[in-house]
Formats: sequence, structure tokens, C-alpha cells
Amino acid sequence: MPILKVQTWAGISKEKKRDFVETLTREAVRILDCAPEAVTVLIDEIPKENWGAAGELCTERFPDK
Repeated sequence: MPILKVQTWAGISKEKKRDFVETLTREAVRILDCAPEAVTVLIDEIPKENWGAAGELCTERFPDK
């Protein structure tokens, strides 16, 4: 049923992605009253140099992240 697509900077650890997917799935099940098997989570990782915010590249705006 629901497909949750998340875009984020590249470089998140596998453990954090696992936790994030589990949390999104659990909350989708709670809110939408569907089976966990019906929930799909897609993580699209984008390099910071290909992401801009407030007129700046995120590599410059957030150099330490």
C-alpha cells in the first residue's frame, strides 16, 4: 500500500538506515492501519555536492556533516 520515498545525503550508516526503515514502517502501520508487509521504504541518497539549500551547495553550507 504505502511507498515512502526519502531523499537524504549520501553516507548514512547501514545501521541508521535499518533503524530508520523500521521506524518508518512501524509508524506507517500505526497511522495507516496496514500490515508491515504492505509498507515499502525507498532511500535515495544524494551526494551533498549535488544538493543545494538557501542558495548554497550543502558541501559549503554544512561542511562538517
